[in-house]
Amino acid sequence: MGKNRFYNDAKFLGSMSGRPLRVLSEYLGPLSILQRNKIVDTIVFFGSARFKSTDSYYRKAKELSNKLTKWNMENFTDEHRYVITSGAGPGIMEAANKGAHEAGGMSIGLGISLPFEQTNNKWITKGLNFVFHYFFMRKFWFIYKTKGIVVWPGGFGTLDELFDVLTLLQCKKITRKIPIILFGSEFWNGLINWESMIKHGTISREDLDLFVIIDSVDDAFEYMINNMQK
Repeated sequence: MGKNRFYNDAKFLGSMSGRPLRVLSEYLGPLSILQRNKIVDTIVFFGSARFKSTDSYYRKAKELSNKLTKWNMENFTDEHRYVITSGAGPGIMEAANKGAHEAGGMSIGLGISLPFEQTNNKWITKGLNFVFHYFFMRKFWFIYKTKGIVVWPGGFGTLDELFDVLTLLQCKKITRKIPIILFGSEFWNGLINWESMIKHGTISREDLDLFVIIDSVDDAFEYMINNMQK
């Protein structure tokens, strides 16, 4: 007589009924790994996957990641603080992980399974290279442990990530202070007319205090280390 062993039944786990378990696995799995590696918090880099290593934004992202990682390693030894975290792909994400790697530190990659089979970059620390099925669980891990965010020029995905965080902060769903840097005034000021949003009453003047726009790696470094919660 057939027996149902649901705990290792791939058909059940892959079914609609098994979806809550799949979602839960994308919470408990990363949580266990981060705890095991004594990772307390992160600094997240968002940005375009399309920048090449010769692009200035790629070089600056790598430099900032490198500086922040060296600062982390010099100031925190018993546990891993402010670990550089990216979306694991190419472009700005690769630059973030590569900068941390070249500094001799660890970094996290939170990838996503996509139809066109984008692979995670090779600079992510072994064991901290994640691939998520659910976008909302990936976003959860971007935000849950972050103490600071640097948003580089990017496309729809980058803007989605930025406005998700801004909305949570604006609505007080996130109550801790998270310094957010939009890097590159030429891009950001040319893309979004913040004053028009205020003029039309869709945001308040104080909502602009949720982020700063910075053009220099040194300025971004100083702002981040001086405004993150310790």
